Amino acid sequence: MAEDIIGRLDASPHYHSLVRRRSRLGWLLAAIMLGAFTVFTLLMAFEKQWMASPIGTGVTSIGVPIGMGLILFAIALTGLHVWRCNTVYDRELALIVAEVSA
Repeated sequence: MAEDIIGRLDASPHYHSLVRRRSRLGWLLAAIMLGAFTVFTLLMAFEKQWMASPIGTGVTSIGVPIGMGLILFAIALTGLHVWRCNTVYDRELALIVAEVSA
């Protein structure tokens, strides 16, 4: 029974469309994160003096909030991915499974 459903699911064009869209989102978010980390790394490599300069009269350098922002950005992208999967892709997958199970 389960193998039959899996076979029909694999033959479903709706399922393959869902997989493509979900993969595209994952790769897009990964590329955005890679770009952000690359920019941060390049700043650390080539703008050391600027990244090490203190904020105001304190001892915290500019690089610290930028690094913290990068971490928060990664968390936000992860949250976006989870939200999209839970609200859109899981609902569509349930409809597709119901369709091929009938």
